[in-house]
Amino acid sequence: MLLSIDWDAFSGTRELVFDAPIWGTRDREDDRWGAWRVRAHKRDPQAPGWTALDADFPLYSGWEALERYAGVPAAVTLTHADAWAWLEAWPGQPVLNVDSHHDLASLSGDGTRVRPGNWAGLALQAGRMARYTCLYPDWHAGLPVAEGYDLDRTRAELASLLPPDVLERVTLARMARPADGLPDPAQVTALLLVQSPAWTNPAHDAAFLRLAQLLRAVPLTPPVDRTKG
Repeated sequence: MLLSIDWDAFSGTRELVFDAPIWGTRDREDDRWGAWRVRAHKRDPQAPGWTALDADFPLYSGWEALERYAGVPAAVTLTHADAWAWLEAWPGQPVLNVDSHHDLASLSGDGTRVRPGNWAGLALQAGRMARYTCLYPDWHAGLPVAEGYDLDRTRAELASLLPPDVLERVTLARMARPADGLPDPAQVTALLLVQSPAWTNPAHDAAFLRLAQLLRAVPLTPPVDRTKG
């Protein structure tokens, strides 16, 4: 199988954080940098660096388990839209995507253009993957509006967005506890590590970049380091 890891499965949010990008955001340069500065300033304009974000945007446990994939062919990138090209090297395999979003369809924008929110759905329709599983992180169980909170609700929403033959090749699941459901490295043909900076706390970039280095991940679109603002 192919394993895709979106950093927003670990760099997340608490419940009732109404400006959290998990509920919906664009993926422009300002969304990756400026929007986070606004969030930090709104919480405490005097706090150093990104520390004002600590309470509302934690780095959840479980990401450390990804170190087990050292030695698996790995790539790292800025945006999940790059998964479209990444899949070309590994045609017809099942994909497990650990993510806070299913990435199967989007209600906004051009549905035929590959974007972070629809790459998986388009790849299924184009035959670039055999099956697709979205594995939501365990902390979604505490966020009633999150996709991974109510899997039946999320699947019902997808029924109006995807053709039936595509939807039948989709599985939605949620970790029962941190890192639960991650496959044995021997089962993984290749791994894609995605930063998704529009959705992830800049304070967590250092951990992400260290993980990419440990995995010896080859950059597709180079990730960013916003640690110092």
